[in-house]
Amino acid sequence: MPSFLDPRRRTAICVLAAFAVGVLGTVGVLRFGPAPVTTRTVAAVSARGVAPAPVATTAGPARPASTSAPATATATATANDDTDDDQPVELDASAWPDDAPTPEQVFSAQPDRVRASLARLAKRRPGKTNVYAIAFAGDGSEDVFRNEAEYLDRLMTKRFASPGHTLVLENNPATLSTYPLASWTNLEAALTGLSKVMDPKEDVLLLYVATHGGSDHSLLVDMDPIPLDQLDVDDLADIFARHPFRWKVVVVNACYSGGFVPKLRGEGTLVMTSARTDRTSFGCGADSDITYFGRAWLTDGLNATSDFVEAFGKAKTEIAAWEKKDSLEASEPQIDVGEGIEEKLAAWRKGLKAGPVVPFSAR
Repeated sequence: MPSFLDPRRRTAICVLAAFAVGVLGTVGVLRFGPAPVTTRTVAAVSARGVAPAPVATTAGPARPASTSAPATATATATANDDTDDDQPVELDASAWPDDAPTPEQVFSAQPDRVRASLARLAKRRPGKTNVYAIAFAGDGSEDVFRNEAEYLDRLMTKRFASPGHTLVLENNPATLSTYPLASWTNLEAALTGLSKVMDPKEDVLLLYVATHGGSDHSLLVDMDPIPLDQLDVDDLADIFARHPFRWKVVVVNACYSGGFVPKLRGEGTLVMTSARTDRTSFGCGADSDITYFGRAWLTDGLNATSDFVEAFGKAKTEIAAWEKKDSLEASEPQIDVGEGIEEKLAAWRKGLKAGPVVPFSAR
């Protein structure tokens, strides 16, 4: 007889043991059900495959739709600047809406969604300077950025009598089937398409970016679990260099956004940011409806005047008063006015009959 160590006996024993384990496992699953889905850890990755610098998330509670000082930003939110660069972000696997297409369906639908948005744009008014806008709401985890992107669309339509002159790129669980995602690829596609709708040599491009910003002057672009490349100041400068827009207004509403000024400034370009290069700005967060800068420049400033530069001056004064009242370190919004852009915007305003004030409302 073969011994216990005989290979044939060992093989038979292994087969029987594997069969028994399989039976027990099947019974366990049928009785107790599959393991519950838990939160998962995902590290943000930049376009170059490196985790970006910490993103500031200075949050403030929702503010009423008025010009009164916004609610105080919390000290806890301000402390988020100290996050380690490589620290992963905890994301809830159940956050994806049940009634939305799957992440893969959303991702694959983007080219068609951008084309559809471009097709809805109105033709330029001949013989006049036109302004066309792109609103880019980068962070899908907070409604505050969506609110500002969609408000800019309403402002352009009603206040500046330019319906069909705004293309919204937006990351938000509620609008996955409504707007194209705010992504690097979609921004490039939108600019390419827009250059064929407007006259790049005569009309003005307005790009309004609202998201979280990092101390390395990167912008958070996130609609988890869809993998999206991050954007930084060099990326945005390179994107503009590949497109033929002579006249530009670039607004970056993010912490540390002053770092975008040196790379984006130039002839025919107006650059405005919500903070200086080494400061955070305030008003984002899950409990906020609109940021300090969004409130001050978009709703208060541009409802008082159609002059972008004048509205910025009003906004800077207003923000400084709010921050002083709440004992916050001044964000010090920045502006750079390139040669010729004020005259071009004045030509646009000359042919503009401004509409009524557009009240802000959160979505």
